[in-house]
Amino acid sequence: MVEVVRSGFRECVHRGSAVILRADGEIALSLGEVHTPIYPRSSNKPWQAVTMLRNGFDPASSEELAIATASHEGESDHIELVEQLLVRHGLDGSQLRCPSDLPSNELARAELLAAGELPRPVYMNCSGKHAAMLATCMINDWPTDSYLEPTHPLQLAIVETLGSISGDVDVELGIDGCGLPIVPLSLTHLARAFARLVTAETDSPELAVADAIREHPYLVSGSGKDDARLMPAVPGLLTKAGADGVYAGALPNGSAFALKIDDGHERARLPLATALLRHMGVRWTEDLAALASQPVLGGGVRVGTVCAIPGVV
Repeated sequence: MVEVVRSGFRECVHRGSAVILRADGEIALSLGEVHTPIYPRSSNKPWQAVTMLRNGFDPASSEELAIATASHEGESDHIELVEQLLVRHGLDGSQLRCPSDLPSNELARAELLAAGELPRPVYMNCSGKHAAMLATCMINDWPTDSYLEPTHPLQLAIVETLGSISGDVDVELGIDGCGLPIVPLSLTHLARAFARLVTAETDSPELAVADAIREHPYLVSGSGKDDARLMPAVPGLLTKAGADGVYAGALPNGSAFALKIDDGHERARLPLATALLRHMGVRWTEDLAALASQPVLGGGVRVGTVCAIPGVV
């Protein structure tokens, strides 16, 4: 689906699957295994946030809601929001159950290491979601020390929410990289989930989450990351990247896409996503063209491209 060309020579090919849904929900394009369940990883975060809102989560701002859906880079803006969210609910970073980590952003990580800082859970890219889950537990008087457990009331509610999309509430859960349960969905159901976010009624939890993500793509991801680059290039577009080559998005009219790169390489996501958007009729711009052709470097100079294989989409 995506090729890596170096000095005119095809060096690598990234295979995968992708689906496009029309605004009426029907499949417009199907490539590969679009009905087989996958782990959407962080592409499930918008619906985890929807579930939290339905259960009383009370973000103080759209920024706070955005960080609850984030796969952030650990930059200062991200960490400040996570810590504010915790403090506002009488919590602190020691109660986060995500793994200790250093920021993913190279500059932020270097600054912390230079200051003698050690890995902490708050720097982990899923800490915003974990902080929001702890806040939701506090609001509902649910246990905060066991919120990772699949039998916890919040996790049961999330399974029910995502099960309502797939039609399957009796799913075999996995464990995500941050330690939380992960609900499998097919690419078709994942695309449909994103369509439901952007077409939801005004003042609904679904639209609140969609609007927060679209308003703050940097907070949801970080400097130079896929979501922060693609959403500003297409007015009204909602996207959320997931680990190991997952990406999903929807346009304001409810047309949607979802993709999974088989080998999990993130460099293939943007070229394929932009090709799908072009197939969906999005107006082609210089910004999208730049995202569709990622650079391959040799000696610090561009010597090739990563792009969707012509004719595949």
